[in-house]
Amino acid sequence: MKIRRELWFGLTFMALIVIGAATVLLRAETITNGHLGLLMLSLVVVAIMLGFPTAFTLMGMGMLFTFMAYDRDWHRTLDLMVQSAYKTMANDVLIAVPLFVFMGYLVERANLIESLFKSLHLALARLPGALAVATLVTCTIFATATGIVGAVVTLMGLLALPAMLRGGYSVPLAAGAITAGGCLGILIPPSVLLIVYGATAGVSVVQLYAGAFFPGLMLAGLYILYVILIAKLKPQWAPPLSAADRVVPLPPLSQRLASSPTAHALVGLLKGRRNAEVPISHVLRQLSIVALPAIVFALLAGFSYRAVTTVEAEARYEIEEIGAARGSNRAASSGGLAEPPAEGGLQEPPAEGGLQEPPSEGGLAEPPSGEAASPPPAASDSSTLAAPLGAQPAAAASAAPAASAAAAEGPTYRAAPAWWIATFAVFGAITALFYLFLSFARLEIFKMLLASFFPLMLLILSVLGSIVLGLATPTEAAAMGALGGMLLAAAYRRLNLTVLKESVFLTAKTSAMVCWLFVGSAIFSAAFALLGGQALVEEWVLSMNLTKVQFLVLSQVIIFLLGWPLEWTEIIVIFMPIFIPLLDNFGVDPLFFGLLVALNLQTAFLSPPVAMAAFYLKGVSPPHVTLNQIFLGMLPFMGIQVLAIVMLYVWPQIGLWLPQLLYK
Repeated sequence: MKIRRELWFGLTFMALIVIGAATVLLRAETITNGHLGLLMLSLVVVAIMLGFPTAFTLMGMGMLFTFMAYDRDWHRTLDLMVQSAYKTMANDVLIAVPLFVFMGYLVERANLIESLFKSLHLALARLPGALAVATLVTCTIFATATGIVGAVVTLMGLLALPAMLRGGYSVPLAAGAITAGGCLGILIPPSVLLIVYGATAGVSVVQLYAGAFFPGLMLAGLYILYVILIAKLKPQWAPPLSAADRVVPLPPLSQRLASSPTAHALVGLLKGRRNAEVPISHVLRQLSIVALPAIVFALLAGFSYRAVTTVEAEARYEIEEIGAARGSNRAASSGGLAEPPAEGGLQEPPAEGGLQEPPSEGGLAEPPSGEAASPPPAASDSSTLAAPLGAQPAAAASAAPAASAAAAEGPTYRAAPAWWIATFAVFGAITALFYLFLSFARLEIFKMLLASFFPLMLLILSVLGSIVLGLATPTEAAAMGALGGMLLAAAYRRLNLTVLKESVFLTAKTSAMVCWLFVGSAIFSAAFALLGGQALVEEWVLSMNLTKVQFLVLSQVIIFLLGWPLEWTEIIVIFMPIFIPLLDNFGVDPLFFGLLVALNLQTAFLSPPVAMAAFYLKGVSPPHVTLNQIFLGMLPFMGIQVLAIVMLYVWPQIGLWLPQLLYK
């Protein structure tokens, strides 16, 4: 029987692991528990590659080697297992996993992807490689809403692959665009991978979400740029859309107003009704849709301008009032909070034999505060403390009007910052171009985007915005996202009992897999640490005298290679507990390391022979599309991922700027 190439690769990889582990054990002078830990790690990788369930393999290996480390004491072994499982399941962060997964399945069942892809490929029809670009944009948006790689790749394989093949696209380019775009869901928030990494490494999931936002957009932008360049350099691989594919049918009433689909919509709506029998209600509806971009731009500009230019006066007022009270030591007015009475109440301690003010010479003194400040009263000045407000010293009387004047000034204003001016200059230019080139055909495309693109973006921005801006925790935002997914499915009349049952079942299945992985990882990590494997790895790495750059390169190369035989879940739960303790020795921020790992783990779905995205796509592809063609199409996108990792390392502010801005 002929063995397939990928099986040869897997068997060779397993043989190398076993040979390497045997070499380490044979060269060791004495076999310690640390060497047993490395043997356990090697056996786990081999068992997973043989097809054993990851979670139960981790638990089984962990219990077996813990039993050996505890000298065959079952009681202590079971105690470790129970404690590790309880510690994992008590982690509140994991509550967000089923909620985000549930939101993703509901959005997927709402069947928005078909209308979204159609409207985007019409909107981007003039770009080279328009179908592939629309595929990547659709995958990016849908991956952000769902985060489920298999669902996105499968749906786009059913929808976009036949369209690209009919358009004469190269099979590798079409397959690469679908698989690479579908894998963005494990990087762009809300990502389950980031939740799992945050829980494993003890890093804030909120900061991980903020940090992964721009690297995810950067990677998607690099994919789109590559497709456009290929379409320019090799037009036979990505032919432009034909005239028939660019036709946008107009509704009957709009056909009466427009002399042609390319006629200017605003002019036609304002003047065309004079010569056409079109109800005024239809014209008003169309004009309200046309006015939406200008209204949104004006609202955003107005509210954001007020926010960035207004300086509140309350904080300055409080500081001045505290200073005035310190200088005057005035008593409170009647009806307010008063100083205790001098007689019979709480008094200053006696001057002799009690607690005294420090001496003014050589001791701690009040700092000089100008001519208006008065010295603090002595202990015997009880008459001053008990005096009414009208009998205050002159300094207090003069300070009170100053504080009132400060409060009466109201908020002050400052000039708008440069970033606000640049941002809204770009938005204003886009809005102006929208109205300048608004034809009736483009108006129909805009209406299609309003029905498919903008509701989805509103859901995504509300969930991510509430997390990043600190308005809600990831768990709370995930709950609101799940509710938003239900409302979205209901709005598109896709919510029924069957869809709800399927979504709940798939959510329970996925969440159970993640939670069991966490339990298995906790037991495995506890056994690995108990055997001293972590200490042995740390000692080996430190003995190499690596610099920070060398350590980062070594760790990312190891993760890149592990992405060939293993999936991201196994890499996170097995190998991150090994890498994380080493970060302090090299001065690496765990947040920055997590962003590098998230970018790197894109390869876990794109690298053969265990490239799950390729198998998802192959399952829904026409028979003439081979697995080798899919693998060939994924290779350039893997190279782009490596380029993105290098760019993130060279310019770390791509990932760290937003967390530092929001949470400094």
